[in-house]
Amino acid sequence: MRIIQYKTQKEKDTDLTVLVKERGFIYNGNTNGLNAPQMIYRMMEDLFQLSIRTEEYLYMISLNTVNKPLGIFEITHGTVNTTIASPREIFLKALLAGAVSIILIHNHPSGSVKPSKEDLDFTNRIKEVGNLMNVRLLDHIIIGEETYTSLKEEGIL
Repeated sequence: MRIIQYKTQKEKDTDLTVLVKERGFIYNGNTNGLNAPQMIYRMMEDLFQLSIRTEEYLYMISLNTVNKPLGIFEITHGTVNTTIASPREIFLKALLAGAVSIILIHNHPSGSVKPSKEDLDFTNRIKEVGNLMNVRLLDHIIIGEETYTSLKEEGIL
């Protein structure tokens, strides 16, 4: 399956925000309905090797009504133990991609997959904003050293 990584930028003449294809991937893994955290973890590891990154990265997968990926966005890239993201940037990208739902994925360079208080607060805020905009947050996955935690599987989402 072809998976597109997008970014957003301003259109030169109008200052409108537009989607721009950054690169495409041919992914041979199963992406028909990304509904299992293990599938998402495997895909993100195959494409971006988040478990070996030395800084935190936050990605978003935008999905259609049958959970097929519309696109992947790098939302932010931070430091060794933090990254800052705003609901505005997440949902701007999700809406431009036509998403019905989204999945957030970020890594912990420390290797620990235990969600921090900040991770939980951020997830709740994104969930609330998504509910207002009718773009559902399906999961938030934290990738560490050779493993992951799904906030959906943990009963937090």
